[in-house]
Amino acid sequence: MSESITIALTKGRILKETLPLLARAGIEPLDDISKSRKLVFETTADGVRLVVIRGTDVPTYVRHGAADVGVVGKDVLLEHGAEGLYEPLDLGIARCRLMTAGPVGWQQDGARIRVATKFVNIARDYFARKGVHADVIKLYGAMELAPMMDLADLILDIVDTGNTLRANGMEPLEEVASVSSRLIVNKAAMRSRCAGIQSLVDSLAAAVEAA
Repeated sequence: MSESITIALTKGRILKETLPLLARAGIEPLDDISKSRKLVFETTADGVRLVVIRGTDVPTYVRHGAADVGVVGKDVLLEHGAEGLYEPLDLGIARCRLMTAGPVGWQQDGARIRVATKFVNIARDYFARKGVHADVIKLYGAMELAPMMDLADLILDIVDTGNTLRANGMEPLEEVASVSSRLIVNKAAMRSRCAGIQSLVDSLAAAVEAA
């Protein structure tokens, strides 16, 4: 890969599941990311470097051209928008569901409901499409606490196993979106460095197929 390419990766679970795919595509960091405090990593692929950042920042880095390519959860793209980005590949990793959830047996008994979530835009759009009047309350964590403390009636959050919901007397209600990690590409970079980026996309597609 002769052209210089910067790939923005999402910290945490997505990073752990992305690295094996990159390795199958011939891209491995020269340092152990899990043991390093560095944020930028050179790789075994000539001209390819990795940056490791928060998931919500990945589309911003790619959109503004600080990174050419990124790996991010579909939930982030739905919440913050994908303007200026191509989304050529579903990597099929870090799968989970974006769902509404409430106390076991909950039933709506008023004209309006209160929904706690960090996915404010997704929640507003979802309940508007259902014709439900929802007051959306933004929280950054511990969503299950909101109904327990009578801050909200329901929550909208990522659900993996559902164990945390059950432990707090709650149950999943409706699936809002199926989430996995996606490869995103800066539109301008795709035009100016099409050959190198398309080669990367093809290599990762093959790695996904092999996995």
